[in-house]
Amino acid sequence: MENMGKNLRRALTGFLVMVVVMGVGTEGAISANSMKQIYRVNKNGPYLGIVVPNSYEMNPLLQTPSFVADDDFPYVDFAGRRFRIGKLETKNVIIVMTGLSMLNAGLTTQLLLSLFRVNGVVHYGIAGNANPNLQIGDVTIPRYWAHTGLWNWQRYGDGPEDELAFESGGDYTRKIGYLKFSDYNNYTENVNATDNLLNNVWYQPEEVFPVTGTPEVRQHAFWVPVDKHFYQVAGKLKDLKLEGCVNSTCLPRAPMVTRVERGVSANVLVDNRGYREFLYSMFNATPVDMESAAVALVCHEQNSPFIAIRALSDLAGGGSALSNEAAVFGSLAAQNAVDALLRFVALLYA
Repeated sequence: MENMGKNLRRALTGFLVMVVVMGVGTEGAISANSMKQIYRVNKNGPYLGIVVPNSYEMNPLLQTPSFVADDDFPYVDFAGRRFRIGKLETKNVIIVMTGLSMLNAGLTTQLLLSLFRVNGVVHYGIAGNANPNLQIGDVTIPRYWAHTGLWNWQRYGDGPEDELAFESGGDYTRKIGYLKFSDYNNYTENVNATDNLLNNVWYQPEEVFPVTGTPEVRQHAFWVPVDKHFYQVAGKLKDLKLEGCVNSTCLPRAPMVTRVERGVSANVLVDNRGYREFLYSMFNATPVDMESAAVALVCHEQNSPFIAIRALSDLAGGGSALSNEAAVFGSLAAQNAVDALLRFVALLYA
């Protein structure tokens, strides 16, 4: 009897441990209610993910009659984000706002792809413009995106022929290029310095760990391509008519949708003419923003189709014939981005 009692206690203890483990495994940091909602949403998938930086860019989309919120689950709140469920141009979509910056954009995109059945991501919003051949209100769709905020800042006295710190171990490279601060010295008649204590910063690729690779074995990515099919479909937007006036203030010509070669992102709001011109000459960049490359990198790692649509709200750093550019034309650019998104989604599933 004593042995039987011990065996019974062991069995009960094992059962309780199993229940606790199963409970943790089922819920963990995710509540049972959230898991239930996500499960029911996913039953109606897959969805096209729509990722947008800020409310002033998202609200025109939510207000368009083309978006219809889901009757049963109009949204799921998770980890400080609201994932809005519905149909856009009759297609299943999940719309989520990231907030400003690379961190917010990357984190939100990862949550979207990890929690929901998503078969592609479209990111849209407004951006500064580095391309002097385009104007405010134009909608740009780059083929490649890069994060230009990851640097190796070279010590003063070293130059292009000198190895960077930690370069020998493969952590950093001189292959992409650098910004030489002395090229932007403001010379005067009495001062003609040829160097600058800030020296050089070298642009670096991101370390990435794709789901198609080996865990903990890093790869590197600087220029991240958008999905080829998405980019091909985007070419059909070139004849889309866009708004060109805010009240009585109109742009010099009607805005257009155009595919461009490259866009760049970093945790920097670029309102500087010198750096704008550097980004264009160095990288052939057109839109300059703070989120798109983060979304691109996460989609690249997760092997998810991706494209970004960015409407130009200002010539970064000023210098155009238009004054108070972003303040006047920001809302127009946001609406043009939404109009391009709507047409893109319609054509994508045509």
